[in-house]
Amino acid sequence: MYVIADIIYLVVCRLLGYRRRVVRDNLSASFPNKSKKELRRIERRFYRHLSDLLVEGFFNLFATPPQIKKRYRIANRQIIDRYYENGQSVILMSAHYNNWEYMVSSLNMQLLHHGVGVGKPLDNKSIAQWVTRRRTRYGTEVVDQTDVRQCFAYYDSHRVPCAYMMLSDQSPSNPHKSYWTNFLNHDTAFLYGAEHFARKYNYPVLFYEVKKVRRGRYEVVFSELCTNPADAAPYSITQAYAEHLERIINNRPEYWLWSHRRWKLTHEGRILKNGTLKIIKP
Repeated sequence: MYVIADIIYLVVCRLLGYRRRVVRDNLSASFPNKSKKELRRIERRFYRHLSDLLVEGFFNLFATPPQIKKRYRIANRQIIDRYYENGQSVILMSAHYNNWEYMVSSLNMQLLHHGVGVGKPLDNKSIAQWVTRRRTRYGTEVVDQTDVRQCFAYYDSHRVPCAYMMLSDQSPSNPHKSYWTNFLNHDTAFLYGAEHFARKYNYPVLFYEVKKVRRGRYEVVFSELCTNPADAAPYSITQAYAEHLERIINNRPEYWLWSHRRWKLTHEGRILKNGTLKIIKP
């Protein structure tokens, strides 16, 4: 499998330079104190990791439960199990850091909670339907972000303990409905949907960090961000999430998804690919 990843790295990343300008702009702006040599080293390691993610993502669509569990191990499940024993749902906040696809497919099989992954659908509906079927074949439910309100309401009313997986490092679509804070040397907009539902239903919020033990092997570590969201100050959960993620990225920056345009949003609107600003009215 990783022979293919090595070929992808050499052809797509090194030869063709997939999104190289986006990656370099993101890295240089995020780490202004690092030398050019350090930034290029992070860039090379990122592309090697990205190549691994591509083949792992495809493998994950067909892998058996033993194959996934061998590659994706939860180190401290007891932290989340005690919430299940108390009949509590939880919100799992994470990011596009290391491998997140294994977690989508294995969420329901790895935890006692009913696993629900919340995300954006692919643009191609036919492919999106096929990918969703593969991701949900072991019981994890994948919910489009436009349907997430109904999902929370349904399972809460039926008292089903759920674990809601929410990757909250995606760029919001509306700057006026975002939480803004300094993140990786940028004025950054964050989605606060996870905090909204945590406060509404008083669901404990956990961060799950995915650590790369070695090539092809990952370990998930849970930590509590907020155990009583109903009493938390507004936006404190989102701020805690941003700070926690920033520490992780600073420690091993090559494992975050630098090829996406994370900072295309301004307080006034969205920067388009041609560099112009599209104003978004409040």
